[in-house]
Amino acid sequence: MVTDSQYVLDSNANLPKHIAIIMDGNGRWAQLQGKARVFGHKNGVETVRDIVGSCSELGIEALTLFAFSSENWKRPEKEVSVLMDLFMYVLTREVKKMHKGGLRFQVIGDISRFSKKLQTEIQKAHELTQDNTGMTLSIAANYGGRWDIAQAAQTLAQQVANGERSVEDVTEDAIDKHIMLNTLPPLDLLIRTGGDYRISNFLLWQAAYAELYFTDVLWPDFTLDTLKEALLTFDRRERRFGQTSEQVVKQQNN
Repeated sequence: MVTDSQYVLDSNANLPKHIAIIMDGNGRWAQLQGKARVFGHKNGVETVRDIVGSCSELGIEALTLFAFSSENWKRPEKEVSVLMDLFMYVLTREVKKMHKGGLRFQVIGDISRFSKKLQTEIQKAHELTQDNTGMTLSIAANYGGRWDIAQAAQTLAQQVANGERSVEDVTEDAIDKHIMLNTLPPLDLLIRTGGDYRISNFLLWQAAYAELYFTDVLWPDFTLDTLKEALLTFDRRERRFGQTSEQVVKQQNN
């Protein structure tokens, strides 16, 4: 829930329509307190709940969270098991609350590796919220940016093989129509917590012109203040999309 904070957003602030967050630092947060990494993941769920609510109240149209990458299967078996349990918890408990709040929920990524039970819950969550008109919350699970581009390319290649499309029709626009999140507003702001300065194979295509914001704050400590600081930074940046500053100013004044 949005509450008073030290960072005040002006009513005329230019807010992003679509925010993505790499939620990093759960394990380190727990270890700093002398506890097992899984403790951090459980506390991270509380942060997800708060930030989803804050973004919805701020009028953000789409929020995409990196919950589990295709590389995360390499983590210790116990940690992966806890992450799957937390994912099931969100699907069976939190999604119902999101539905009551009018949010639309979806999972992006290759879900075929998940258990049949988990896949069923994902489908039920999609169907429950698909007609809602509030903020779209996308959870990237077993997701990788390279996989995303590859699956779009495979779809187009199959269409070429079937004679439905020519090679010349395989364009950026064509790929864009088959990439994940293609029905949402373009990604405006990508935030990474935890102190690392990389995007770790997340939304590689979608982030082409996104503003990047990195913070040392570990995900369980990410608050409304941290979010507002990122939004204020976004508001101050000039987004040129290949144009000059003069051209941008001229367009804004027209």
